[in-house]
Amino acid sequence: MSQTIKLKKGFDLNLAGKAENKTIDAPQPDTYALKPTDFSGLSRPKVLVKEGDNVKAGSPLFFERNVEDILYTAPVSGEVVEIKRGEKRKVLEVKILADKEIEFEKFKNYSTSEIGGISKEDAIEQLKKSGGWTNIIQRPYGVVANPADTPKAIFISAFDSSPLAPDYSYVLNGQDQYFQAGIDILKKFTAGTVHLNVDGKAEVSQLFSQVKNVQLNTITGPHPAGNVGVQIHHLDPIAKGDVVWTVNPVGVAQIGKLFIEGIYDTSRLVALTGSQMKDRGYAKMFAGACVNKLAVEGSDNRFISGNVLTGEGIAQEGYLGYYHNQITVIPEGKQEEFLGWIMPSTKKLSFHKAFGMLTFLNGKNKEFEVDTNTHGEERNFVVTGTFEEVMPMDILPTYLFKAIMAEDYDDMEALGIYEMVEEDVALCEFVDVSKNPLQEILREGIDLIKEG
Repeated sequence: MSQTIKLKKGFDLNLAGKAENKTIDAPQPDTYALKPTDFSGLSRPKVLVKEGDNVKAGSPLFFERNVEDILYTAPVSGEVVEIKRGEKRKVLEVKILADKEIEFEKFKNYSTSEIGGISKEDAIEQLKKSGGWTNIIQRPYGVVANPADTPKAIFISAFDSSPLAPDYSYVLNGQDQYFQAGIDILKKFTAGTVHLNVDGKAEVSQLFSQVKNVQLNTITGPHPAGNVGVQIHHLDPIAKGDVVWTVNPVGVAQIGKLFIEGIYDTSRLVALTGSQMKDRGYAKMFAGACVNKLAVEGSDNRFISGNVLTGEGIAQEGYLGYYHNQITVIPEGKQEEFLGWIMPSTKKLSFHKAFGMLTFLNGKNKEFEVDTNTHGEERNFVVTGTFEEVMPMDILPTYLFKAIMAEDYDDMEALGIYEMVEEDVALCEFVDVSKNPLQEILREGIDLIKEG
């Protein structure tokens, strides 16, 4: 039975530079990289290739040493040109010089009528060998799911409320067959509900409205209404001992294509966004694509794989994150501002009315061009009650952060850490007058609970 959830808490960042619903013929990158750091919980990767090896899209590149059967595979075919390592020989990137024509490893393919007859065991095995299993993320902890678990439910958020987010209806246009097949495969893994959650403020596309074997739920409210963690909290909360799986809608289609065509294709339409992006639209890219050929305005910019709240800052020669469907380019904020936030202005985006009063008086529909300036530095933790104003979950984030800093395991559990990952506190970090790295703090707490 479908449900409708109306959220009141949160804050929409109305930024300039949203992608138009058009496909751009962007130059294809020469190099791609698969980064172990894209996968939370992947701490000890064992590399299976060496420099000079030729691989196909779907060929195994590495695995976690204590989980050898889940393979992390090449996004494209080509030559392995570098295995970049950091301190203590930690693997940072496996770089591939791509072929002009991408070749794929071949896996077993099925007709749409045969999908229902695939056994759970065979589906798991094909996903693990191809790299497709990495699309399935487990809550708690926000790590690649354990195939031995049986989740009580699976959640798919079919919309993204974060700044300049991609439109999944456009991204997945024409992939109805793959999306349905992906749902049918995922349904094999749980006796519970597969929740497909859509934006109540927008017209539901035919792609999502006609999907079978799901419970279609409607969510309305400001960001972070599109966060799957917020949706889980209101539809089927996670208690200690519970396991819930989540899949991005693009990942659902990739899973479906794997079984229908027998290839693991990580290509997707990526939203090119931000005030410094010259042509804002969607470009077809494989996971791990180098962003150095994108056309941008100016020379001193911040390239972000993802959105401005939760994305990863990358260099102009950096790579698209494995789970990201968006690239954002904004100016660096190195300039100093006379009297800073004391001076009234209509150009300042702030949740705090004391700092951005003229912004609020100027109306909520104004678009803002932002840079990377944080307008302050990290300072002592100040309790303001602001976190609770942007947190649409029955969780007390201020006390949770304190419990993490004190390494108080009992309080962390009692205050809801099992329900959260970094994106769920990104707005708290944005509104924090103390400029603390709250997403990093939360991950430290998650790792303590997971390892404890």
